[in-house]
Amino acid sequence: MNVEKYTFDAVIVGAGGAGLRAALQLAEAGLRTAVLTKVFPTRSHTVAAQGGVAASLGNSTPDHWHWHMYDTVKGSDWLGDQDAIEFMCRKANEVVIELEHYGMPFDRTDEGKIYQRPFGGHSMNYGEAPVMRSCAAADRTGHAMLHALYQRNVRAHTQFFVEWMALDLIRDQDGDVLGVTAMEMETGKVAIFHAKATIFATGGAGRIYYSSTNAFINTGDGLGMAARAGIPLEDMEFWQFHPTGVAGAGVLITEGVRGEGGILRNCNGERFMERYAPNLKDLASRDVVSRAMVTEINEGRGCGPNKDYVLLDITHLPPETIMKRLPGIREIAIQFAGVDPINEPIPVVPTVHYQMGGIPTNYKGQVVVPKGDDPEVPVVGFYAAGECACASVHGANRLGTNSLLDLLVFGKASGETVIEDIQSGNLRLKPLPKDAADLSLARINRLNTATSGEPVADVLLDMQRTMQKHAGVFRFANLLKEGVERILQVEERVKHTFINDKSMVWNTARIEALELENMIEVAKATMVSAEARKESRGAHVRDDCPDTPEFPNGRNDKEWLKHTLWYREGNRLTYKPVHLKPLHPDTQPIALAKRTY
Repeated sequence: MNVEKYTFDAVIVGAGGAGLRAALQLAEAGLRTAVLTKVFPTRSHTVAAQGGVAASLGNSTPDHWHWHMYDTVKGSDWLGDQDAIEFMCRKANEVVIELEHYGMPFDRTDEGKIYQRPFGGHSMNYGEAPVMRSCAAADRTGHAMLHALYQRNVRAHTQFFVEWMALDLIRDQDGDVLGVTAMEMETGKVAIFHAKATIFATGGAGRIYYSSTNAFINTGDGLGMAARAGIPLEDMEFWQFHPTGVAGAGVLITEGVRGEGGILRNCNGERFMERYAPNLKDLASRDVVSRAMVTEINEGRGCGPNKDYVLLDITHLPPETIMKRLPGIREIAIQFAGVDPINEPIPVVPTVHYQMGGIPTNYKGQVVVPKGDDPEVPVVGFYAAGECACASVHGANRLGTNSLLDLLVFGKASGETVIEDIQSGNLRLKPLPKDAADLSLARINRLNTATSGEPVADVLLDMQRTMQKHAGVFRFANLLKEGVERILQVEERVKHTFINDKSMVWNTARIEALELENMIEVAKATMVSAEARKESRGAHVRDDCPDTPEFPNGRNDKEWLKHTLWYREGNRLTYKPVHLKPLHPDTQPIALAKRTY
């Protein structure tokens, strides 16, 4: 197969919020910038973000970046790297105002300031009351953000390669990253994108689970490519289950509904979150609310004929508030749940939503790996931002609206670092190895020449059901152990998948097969890392690690206050320390260290 070559200063894989923000930084600096994306940029999954972007502007209630930082550290269950968290919270106001100047149509207060709403886990003055910190454009914040950033990139002459799927990282004998191989989906041709700098902004991998709020494009492509290239994946045991996915559909109902006054009720009409989080109630962090909902269902207080969901009630809100602040949610409820939330509550159930782990990075956006005694040595030429990256600002559990902030802050930071590295002479266009495209061509050739094997859809379904059953909201020691065995069996089946369609033009079967090869890497990393972590922390809650006086909330800081690193080769695990300055759980009041709400 003939392999074409493109050369750029920087190539970005992914055109969601992080990719577009990084591209904008580079293109406006005059660098030749290419963005590869499986879908048109404004259809990237950032478009689905509803609730808002966190920033301590203080437009509606008093606020300060210190409070935002503390909430984020506490919400991370102390696993977040505090240098990165401080950087993100300090930069929040700057990047939000910058976005406003790009044309982002934020909702406004009566004084004309950016409208802010409360969100789960965000509190005023270290836990006293909810703070209004989420800057929102109704319930379509991600949609507005993508359009604003895409238009700005068009103005900056960013070059987009739309409907291209990146296949593999290109590394030389020194381990430096020199670009990627990619496939044009329309023609099936494979090309090399040779660049001084490569930034991954490929988003999450929520489709490894059976029930997910994620789009079908969220197949962990960046994580799969990194793993195959020898890069470890960090903290992959931590997956956030969003409390409010539409029952039976998984479509997201934003936390902003509860921020506007929505209440979760069980079959008795009880506002049950008062029992689990007496202070913040329905606005406790997502892992707390998700587990409370599952507990209500498991104890027989669920709703519906099968008692398998709870109700999100906003019928007490004025209809004009719903129409103004939550128009998209009303539309979703009508279309996917068959209810008009003005008149009746929405059936909801916890659904996989977000990965806290990913490709390890520092707060500058550089991908970092252990080398010798140093746990974080930058990989030359390789950067990552957004959900596919793990600067570990989210630790073991992400606060709502910190995801869009993550995209903006670290998308921009990775772009700034690339500019600095190129201008300083640290990055140059190194010669490509002769076998640069061989791995990708071999993967494609296997699919093209196989005459028998399992259908991709069958293997995918078994992987998703295995993840849902064995690594869900609550985790059980025996199920995790069995899950490791089963996911390794699925991996063997992935090696022998078969597609009937061998054509080149718009062959979606081939794309899905290649995506599955990425998803299985993420699934293995998740299951192996989760089985190994013998504690409960954040979104990772084990039945054999309950809440005790010695281990608050089941968390064992003596042995497990550390990041997991999973390597594809041999399913090997290593660990590295958490950046704990200036805060440490041992020095905080017990009520704060225990994450009471």
